Amino acid sequence: MIEGFQNAFKIPELKRRILFTLALLGVYRIGTHIPTPGIDGQALASFFSNTQGTLLSFFDMFSGGALRRLTVFALGIMPYISASIILELLTVVVPYLEKLKKEGEQGRKKITQYTRYGTVILSSIQALGISFGLENMQSPTGALVVPHPGWGFRLMTVLTLTAGTAFLMWLGEQITERGIGNGISLIIFAGIVAGMPSAGLNTWRLMQSGELQPFVMLLLIAMMVVVVGGIVFMESGHRRIPIQYAKRVVGRRVYGGQSTHLPLKVNTSGVIPPIFASSIILFPATIANFISHPWMQAIADNLTPGTLLHTLVEVALIVFFCYFYTAIIFNPVDVADNMKKYGGFVPGIRPGKRTAEYIDRVLTRLTFAGAIYLSIIVVMPTYLVRYFNVPFFFGGTGLLIVVGVAMDTMQQIESHLVMRHYESFIKKGRIRGRR
Repeated sequence: MIEGFQNAFKIPELKRRILFTLALLGVYRIGTHIPTPGIDGQALASFFSNTQGTLLSFFDMFSGGALRRLTVFALGIMPYISASIILELLTVVVPYLEKLKKEGEQGRKKITQYTRYGTVILSSIQALGISFGLENMQSPTGALVVPHPGWGFRLMTVLTLTAGTAFLMWLGEQITERGIGNGISLIIFAGIVAGMPSAGLNTWRLMQSGELQPFVMLLLIAMMVVVVGGIVFMESGHRRIPIQYAKRVVGRRVYGGQSTHLPLKVNTSGVIPPIFASSIILFPATIANFISHPWMQAIADNLTPGTLLHTLVEVALIVFFCYFYTAIIFNPVDVADNMKKYGGFVPGIRPGKRTAEYIDRVLTRLTFAGAIYLSIIVVMPTYLVRYFNVPFFFGGTGLLIVVGVAMDTMQQIESHLVMRHYESFIKKGRIRGRR
């Protein structure tokens, strides 16, 4: 791996892409420290100190602490992700969007344009809601978070936060186009990883004070290595369905006849189910911070991370969203029709409807395994923190995102290295028998 990193910086184009990506991520991290005008920072910090385990702390993790400080990037890139998911769901029910999705590059550009418009609309709505909420917030000492409320502050907040999200969206697209890796994913990755130094420092302080024994720390490191290895194994796991293409004679040429496979990922839905499940289950705890009512407090207490009800609801939601999102992004009928169109078939399975049913049956079993895997990864850190006082850096959802984005980026770097190796082979190599 070290040799691979060294080779990456020996290739000028790949080196430029990596440095360009790091530079834009540096711009993002600088922006997370530029405050929004009209906010009392100390009062806001005091308020956020009482919101651990709520929806606000969950979204603050994705924004890299920008929401807690209410900087220009406080909304993060989540409005863009929400708009993308909404457009993905609408392609199933809106014939026009479904037609655009099948038109190739031009249709993809049009959908991307609609996603940008949706991002701006969602950002404006969320920013307006945040401005109203901030005007009603007080620190535990009674200090107002917004000293001078009114429409001037609200419009300034909407303009600032919406522009910040639009700028982040542009940064992500630039990284994807001119850098290395998926820009949107890398921005989320950078926001989550930004909390690791402070978490490591807190762990060191616990060891110095004697609250955390060195043996426990070694066990924690070993367990994290095992968990990360398990995530890498499952995220790269595929079920390969063999496909055979029949021979076709066109004129004097013979086409087809080769064997290939259809790779089905164990975790087809990615990290979307844990994000949706966590957002829904943390919503009551967030509302309880603004509404002082006995039954709201009771619901929030019963849905505290680590309780039995919280675990059962979270696992049920993860399983549901795994099947739901997999059904949205993968259509076995379309795959079977495309295979039949080009003369492909699964050995022993009749083309068309039977093939679609076979793929759907295999995908259903894989999705169940993927849902159980996601549930274990998401629930395990919560129990370790609650019952064993293990200082986990971030939750299972954050861990899944960090490992998944790192794997995807490394694969893209590796593909550049392999491509460069092939090019040098073609330029410098000599075919045997030629002068």
